[in-house]
Amino acid sequence: MVEKPASQDAPSNLAIIGRYILTPNIFDILEKTKPGKGGEIQITDALLEMAKQGKVIAYKFKGKRFDCGSVDGFVKATNYFYKK
Repeated sequence: MVEKPASQDAPSNLAIIGRYILTPNIFDILEKTKPGKGGEIQITDALLEMAKQGKVIAYKFKGKRFDCGSVDGFVKATNYFYKK
């Protein structure tokens, strides 16, 4: 798991869409997690540590994904669902 990698640095063609059910031990891991991209503590880094411990389950699905963290992505998502 890598937080917002450049496309040439991405380890796969999969994405994390940011929906999690976390157990309380995430707080212990976050306390030990050093700041990552942008100088912030990234949940992705904590999830990677949990995965190394065998405590992460993922669900792979087929579907359309939009990056609604940008105006352009939000507009694309809005237009996509408006047309449906």
